[in-house]
Order: sequence, then C-alpha cells, then structure tokens
Amino acid sequence: MHYEMYIIFLLIFGLVLWRRTRAMVRPIKGSGLRILLPLLYMSPAFSVVMQPSVHMTTMEIIFSVVIGIILSIPLIYTTSYEVREDGKIYAKKSIGFVIALIAVFIIRRFVNSFMPHVDLLTLNALSIITLFVYIGLWRIISFTKFKKVYNTHLDSLNDLEQAKYQN
Repeated sequence: MHYEMYIIFLLIFGLVLWRRTRAMVRPIKGSGLRILLPLLYMSPAFSVVMQPSVHMTTMEIIFSVVIGIILSIPLIYTTSYEVREDGKIYAKKSIGFVIALIAVFIIRRFVNSFMPHVDLLTLNALSIITLFVYIGLWRIISFTKFKKVYNTHLDSLNDLEQAKYQN
C-alpha cells in the first residue's frame, strides 16, 4: 500500500479541518466572495480530467457526480451563518459540520477502494470530478446562504439608520 499517500491525505485533511474550524471564529469579510475562492484554487486540478490517457466511462462520470451530490448534502445542511454582537457575520459553530467533514473524507476513501479495476489516473480524475461537484455545490449554496444573511443584516442596518434620521 501507499502509506505515504495516506499520510499526505491525512495532513491535507487536517489542514482543511483546522482551517474550517478556525473560520468559525473569524468574521467573513466583505461581500463573501471569498467563500467561492476554493473553486478557483481547485481549477488547475481539473486538467487531470482532460488528459487523453484518462479513460472514463459515462457511468463512472455519472457515479462520480452522484457521489459528489450526496457528499455535499451534509456539508450544505450543517453550514450556516449568523450576525454576532459585534455586527459582523460569522459561520455558525457546529460540531455537526466537523463530523460531516470527517464523514465526507472517510466516505470518499471508502468509495475509491471499491474501484480497483480503474487505473490510478482515471481514479484520480473521477475523484476530482467528485471533489468539484461536492465542493462546488457546498460553496455555491453556502455563498447564497451568506448573501441571505448579509442582505438581511444590511436591511436591518438601513432600517436603524432611517430610524435615527426620523427621530
């Protein structure tokens, strides 16, 4: 087995988990577009999918997309935002989110082990498709959730401002 790969995966997963839990204690700056930045950061990995030596069947691609959609559901469900006392918007603290993130990591590794007939490059391409789908859906829906809180917060600030001028 490739124990080095598992160590690298665990290190990357640990960094992602640390970053996401740390983000729960820091306010989200600006209009929230930074929520979508990981999609841009992941785009170079998509070049693996386009390589001519990757041989994916339509069913494998559909399976990867469906798994991505399924994996995004717990992350979407456990991600929400709140305005705190300082008037800034934060990701809500949720142990459910941490558990969902760990479960997604384990499930991805588990699903990959059920595809031993697929060569390594194709398996990587299918994993990238799955990753793009679940991270993409999660980030886009998280952004819409943030914008909803952001717009509500702006409306309440505008109402307060108008009340000041009326008095």
